[in-house]
Amino acid sequence: MKRIYSLVIVTLVLASCGGDKKMSVEDIIASGNLEQIRKKKTELDASAQEISSQLKQLELEIKKLDPQERIPLITTFAAKEAVFNHFVELQGSVDTKKNLVIYPEYPGTLTRVYVKEGQKVSKGQILAKIDDGGLSQQVAQLEIQAELAKTTFERQERLWNQKIGSEIQYLQAKSTYEAQQRAVNQLKQQVGKTVVRAPFSGTIDDVITEQGSVVASGQSQLFRIVNLQDMYIETDVPERYISNITPGKNVEVEFPILGKKMDAKIRQAGNFINPANRTFKIEVAVPNKDRSIKPNLTAKLKINDYQNGKAILIPQSIISENAEGQQYVYTVTDKVENKAKAKRVIIETGKTQGDYIEVLSGLENGNEIIDEGARSVKDGQDIKILVVE
Repeated sequence: MKRIYSLVIVTLVLASCGGDKKMSVEDIIASGNLEQIRKKKTELDASAQEISSQLKQLELEIKKLDPQERIPLITTFAAKEAVFNHFVELQGSVDTKKNLVIYPEYPGTLTRVYVKEGQKVSKGQILAKIDDGGLSQQVAQLEIQAELAKTTFERQERLWNQKIGSEIQYLQAKSTYEAQQRAVNQLKQQVGKTVVRAPFSGTIDDVITEQGSVVASGQSQLFRIVNLQDMYIETDVPERYISNITPGKNVEVEFPILGKKMDAKIRQAGNFINPANRTFKIEVAVPNKDRSIKPNLTAKLKINDYQNGKAILIPQSIISENAEGQQYVYTVTDKVENKAKAKRVIIETGKTQGDYIEVLSGLENGNEIIDEGARSVKDGQDIKILVVE
């Protein structure tokens, strides 16, 4: 090929010079004539462009005719067994079982409010008092009547034990006493409803109704109390994962707003499929020692639903598909130094993660697989392996 280049160059140069009749470059330079020097340069520039164009044509023809020039260059990688973890990525929101709006159980005027926003309270602590409308006085009167009924019953019981008096008198006294006791207890329960207590330990997040307001039973919102210790994330999971996403599975939790990540586990998985969107609910418990996680905060979940300890992973970009819908890749056979042959291998694939896919069958640990150039080779074709350093 070099001899061809030399002959072409010599021929073209001689032709451009027109034989010995024309002055040489040295003679023109020696003459010191600027006009002749510029003219000669223009002639040589035109000849150089023509030579370059013809050389390119010759190179293309050589590549077509030379078998060695038509061998495709490829790169390869070795199939290796590795641990493959597949994750389902979902989005959920934070919630707590202890996020409650407190309503009054008794109607009346809110006479006292004992707490303020942000205050920590204990379970059973008094938060507010509602005017009982005279119930306390009624309780006092009923207690006096109950005390009289008790005395009457005790005397009648002593007489009855001495076989004095009739049985009906004894039973009437007993019934009257018990009825009075029940009346007192019922009225005390009513009075107890006028005292608003904390249902659990937590923080008063909001005082909704101010002191002096008239409240209605079960309708007027008084306080919002929140406990940030027992937090969890709830989300909907497509039904196809119902056998893989179960209680105890590991979950990677990320809170984008907080720039915070943590490891958690699924504590509960629903047994009901929502017919509207074909999903089931799961709960993921999250620790919240620093109380930075708030209800309704958005969270991203990566749930490990599948693991293969000896998986072969390959880039999805090197996989092709034949007319029958079978997937295949090319491996290297008959390798001698950097030359070999391409072999088409039918494969079965599993789950994907990012740009890689799991190969279930067709490849073995150590197989040399064609990477770059995989889509430009054919089965049985000679190939040249490019060593990438």
